[in-house]
Amino acid sequence: MTAAPSIRRSRPYGANAVGLIYAPQQLDEGIAALAGVPVFRAILDRAGMPRFRRRRNGFATLLHIILEQQVSIDAAAAMHRRLAGICEPLMPETFLALDDATLRRCGFSRQKMDYARRLSEAVVSGAFDFARLEAAADAAVLADLINLKGIGRWSAEIYLIFALGRDDIWPAADLGLQLGIAAELGLPARPGERDLRALGERWRPWRSVAACLFWQSYLHARNRAAPVLPAELYA
Repeated sequence: MTAAPSIRRSRPYGANAVGLIYAPQQLDEGIAALAGVPVFRAILDRAGMPRFRRRRNGFATLLHIILEQQVSIDAAAAMHRRLAGICEPLMPETFLALDDATLRRCGFSRQKMDYARRLSEAVVSGAFDFARLEAAADAAVLADLINLKGIGRWSAEIYLIFALGRDDIWPAADLGLQLGIAAELGLPARPGERDLRALGERWRPWRSVAACLFWQSYLHARNRAAPVLPAELYA
């Protein structure tokens, strides 16, 4: 998941913890650009800097995003931990050796088994190459990811932000983002994906940073912190 990121320190809102890399790649620059917008200034003053850790560019991270589909992040992390305890090392080749019963014990549905095996086969065959994603433009990465069965636009956009650190991605189908925006902007109802895509245009070229700020607001309002994933997934 990673393009030789640097460790950046937030000047106006406090220093990063030593050794931690946050998403997106140019978080501080984006915060500086958006901090003058009243809605984002209010979030920063009330909830603080968004601190969502970067993930590694690779098979384990994309597999974890598949597990996150339609379940909580905590549930996905638990499934991943069970899998990692059985599948050592967690690589496409070793994953393909696991039978249905083993994957069910880890929490895989039949559909997620299919998606994960197809991903593994694509990597093993060379049809899909994580290293190629590093240098590719956002649109090309999005197309490559969506071409994999089981990877929809939401999954691809989450990967672009958290594994590749891209600065201008807007995952408009994300429920937490929709709820955070509805609360911050005082909307009468949670916006749908189409409306949210149009709304996000105003925050180019820092839409990933804007999304992280709205997620920060959503978590703060619920007295929650950024989710903690298995350590091996982080950059």
